Amino acid sequence: MPTTLDPPVRIGKAAVGALGALAVATGALESVVTPTLPLLQRELDMSPAEGALLSVMLLITGALITPVAGKFGDRYGGKRVLIRLMSVVAAGGLVSALAPNLPVLLLGQVLQGAMVGALPLSFILVREHLPAGEAKVAIGVVSGLFVGGGMAGTLSAGPVAEQLSRHWMFALPTMAVVGATVLVNRLMPHDPPGRSDESGVDWPGLVLLSGTLVTLMLVLALAPEIASRPLVLAALLVVLAAFVSGWVAVERRAASPMVDLRMLARPAVWKSCVLTFVICVGTSVPVYLVPQLFAVSADGYGFGAGATEIGFYLLPGAIAASLAGPLGGMGARRFGSRAVVTAGIVIMVAALIALAAVHTEVWHLVIGKTMIALANGLCVTAMVTGTATSVDRSDTGIATSLVLVTRVLGFAVGVQASGAILTAGTPSGSDVPAESAFVTGFVIAGAVTASALLVARTMNKGVRE
Repeated sequence: MPTTLDPPVRIGKAAVGALGALAVATGALESVVTPTLPLLQRELDMSPAEGALLSVMLLITGALITPVAGKFGDRYGGKRVLIRLMSVVAAGGLVSALAPNLPVLLLGQVLQGAMVGALPLSFILVREHLPAGEAKVAIGVVSGLFVGGGMAGTLSAGPVAEQLSRHWMFALPTMAVVGATVLVNRLMPHDPPGRSDESGVDWPGLVLLSGTLVTLMLVLALAPEIASRPLVLAALLVVLAAFVSGWVAVERRAASPMVDLRMLARPAVWKSCVLTFVICVGTSVPVYLVPQLFAVSADGYGFGAGATEIGFYLLPGAIAASLAGPLGGMGARRFGSRAVVTAGIVIMVAALIALAAVHTEVWHLVIGKTMIALANGLCVTAMVTGTATSVDRSDTGIATSLVLVTRVLGFAVGVQASGAILTAGTPSGSDVPAESAFVTGFVIAGAVTASALLVARTMNKGVRE
């Protein structure tokens, strides 16, 4: 006789509130590095390239963890996996808070990257325990609170780091994560595990992709020192080629690949991936360079801003990014994905060129960064919408995971390249990059982003391709 599963237990506002509190805490913990990166570089004696590596480590590990977390959530139950993920995040926050040097702090960020898989698992739990209409509202609330937590982290990280210490800016949101996790564990009912996936997790693909991304970051970090370390750089390039070749071979043969490369043969998917990569490269350059420019001494060409001021200056960009998602979705529905992506690219290129030409006042950087954040949100939302609606329902997860991987890769490459440009543009005996290095970074980002128009013009007008 087949067994009949009991219907899911309906959750109340308290359980949704616990998930919301967890979203706020993780959003805050995720966002503390960006406004305080110049401070961290000074205290830990980091080069610009090392600072760039620190700023992308959490995102890279998160992109690798998310598909595994989703599979485990289906197999063992969303709540069970979520609680274990947050235990890893809490451990990462503790390591970051106690870190005496860069290697330990990088380890903490690697562990904290597990938080990226928490939000999708929260959505799974909400859909499991609420009717469709209420689930949509709850998902919107949790998503909004995650963005709100990011804004809170951006604003509070600087004052906490300057008034207390850099250790507390990690410790306080980590305590909030622990408290919210306890609430979720108490208030959220267990969801039954789903049917076991016989194909399992693509562990070889995950390991090879991890090696590819880490090696690529090392290559970019060492690029400015190519003259002094040519053999090391050459060896890393050989290792990188080996990782890429092995990963492609494994993914093509895997029964359930982490990233289905065969999906790239579809025009809608490969165009979205190319656009996502190029646009995220362009976006990530000002994400890294603008806080660095704020922090340069006012005696030179900078503004001498501290971590608190930098967080305040970055807030309009965070608000613009939170508004860009719904605006991009509405624009794609009304005007089509191509129109929204093209408009976003034009806005971003104009803002990047303007930053290269004019950056002598704080408001120049604030407005430029805000326009770039808005344009990036419009583009990414339209591309994800276009990709998700251009494939069969059964292929939605595979197609969007490709976009996720290319988004992380583009962001990581852009940030690391920015760090390399500043390192190469720092005069010997000085720890302050030349102003021309920032101009070069903004111009290169504008040129790279403009090249995306060549692909965008080939997109179909509608959301569905």
